[in-house]
Amino acid sequence: MSTDRSGPFSVQVGGWLAVFGSAFCFYLATVIIRWAEPHVAIETPYFVFSRFILGFCVVCLTMLINKQRLHPRRYDLLLGRTVTNTVAVFCFYKAVEVGSLAEANILNMTYPLFVALFAWFLIRDQRDTFVLLVLGVAFLGIWMILAPGEVGLRLESLWGLCSGIMASLAMISLNLSRRYHDSQTILFFMFGLGALLVFVLFYEDIFWPDKTEFFFLFTCSAVGVIGQYLLTYGFLYVTAVEGSIVSSSRIIIAAIFGPLLVGDPALTLIGWCGALLIFAANSVLAYRRSVA
Repeated sequence: MSTDRSGPFSVQVGGWLAVFGSAFCFYLATVIIRWAEPHVAIETPYFVFSRFILGFCVVCLTMLINKQRLHPRRYDLLLGRTVTNTVAVFCFYKAVEVGSLAEANILNMTYPLFVALFAWFLIRDQRDTFVLLVLGVAFLGIWMILAPGEVGLRLESLWGLCSGIMASLAMISLNLSRRYHDSQTILFFMFGLGALLVFVLFYEDIFWPDKTEFFFLFTCSAVGVIGQYLLTYGFLYVTAVEGSIVSSSRIIIAAIFGPLLVGDPALTLIGWCGALLIFAANSVLAYRRSVA
């Protein structure tokens, strides 16, 4: 029996793979920030600003080549996506700067759970008790990776948790905005207004870089922009809950590559059990929504 690759299931799988690729890119961006620390003195706002500036240039260039035009319809959704994403990225990079790379990624990855919880409370037809049970399993898995008793209420933990909450709002805004706008319109406003917002608030931290500073700024920004494109493309074909939960694979990516790339300690047996619980929860939720 032949498989129709243009069918909805294959398209949905493509969306999941794109979101998974974005997770790897976002993790790699944080690795580059950590690699940069011994060589340059770049503050968090500059990494965020350079990422948005590069993204804005890429969007403008591709629109010029393809002779595309902007088609904004809901400025409220575009502004909401811009603000929530900018704050989420800033808090995430700040968590990487002041704390553990693994902990920053893990706490940032609490956003799929907040997306699901917000959807459960705000969307009446998604109030499924089984979903809450699966989310409880996912929370347990993340808690096992965090190693209870070691996280506490430290500043770096609060930055990471804040990034997770804001990222969940950014994901919901993206999913809503996709109903009215094409990807280029969303990215144009998100990158352009995001860069302007960061520059206005943190212009003291932005300067003309030397060759070494430019290298780290550009590479970090490039993988972040690629991740943003993959994420935006993926959300063409998945829901906010599905896409956000697939993105939690970054926890496993951090567990596998952390010891190799940045010298993070390897996950313990409890940590790997937590990772498997998260993947199991992801699979169950994705399947349940696909057959709903």
